[in-house]
Amino acid sequence: MHEDETTLVCHVRAPLVADPIESRVETLRSLEDGPLVDTVVVRSWPETVRLDDEGDHETLARYERFRSWADRRGVSIRPPFETRTRSSIVEEDGVDVLVTPTLCLAVYREERLVGVFPHAADGETYTVEEAVDTLRSGELPRPLGSIDPKPTAEQRRCPDCEGALVNGQGVFICPDCAWVGAATADGWAELPTAGTRTAEAPSD
Repeated sequence: MHEDETTLVCHVRAPLVADPIESRVETLRSLEDGPLVDTVVVRSWPETVRLDDEGDHETLARYERFRSWADRRGVSIRPPFETRTRSSIVEEDGVDVLVTPTLCLAVYREERLVGVFPHAADGETYTVEEAVDTLRSGELPRPLGSIDPKPTAEQRRCPDCEGALVNGQGVFICPDCAWVGAATADGWAELPTAGTRTAEAPSD
């Protein structure tokens, strides 16, 4: 039994009716309230978003959060996200836009973003389909590019967000995402936190 509530947020381009996207969304919904996944949220976003002040600020904020996560993990989400200059009859130099992926899966534990799919590292891509297959097999998908399995004093980084861990007499705490755990011979072991919190779907 996992101590943290796990939420899957599936971002898709509207309308949500085309196969195989619809079937993938239904597969994700079937995981809800299973042994790993507590909540599945489906959100739509536009195909392109202006990068200036006239853009969709909510979508841009999600992208910036995803990009920050990718930077911390040493992976890339470009592609599937792309930036392009679109011609415009009003603006001579065109308009810079963000192109969103058709399907993007974000995994949260409590309110911590712990995975964005698809992403790539060292020429290898971890797709949404592979992440879903991992969930169906009974495991949480882990990002590419794992942290050193034997942490040293110089390498004590949070396994969820890679923030610097604080050592409290053998119990390590991440001030950035509130992860709590202990170092083991094989890496890190997450410890249950005291008290309970009401889980809500993350707002990004």
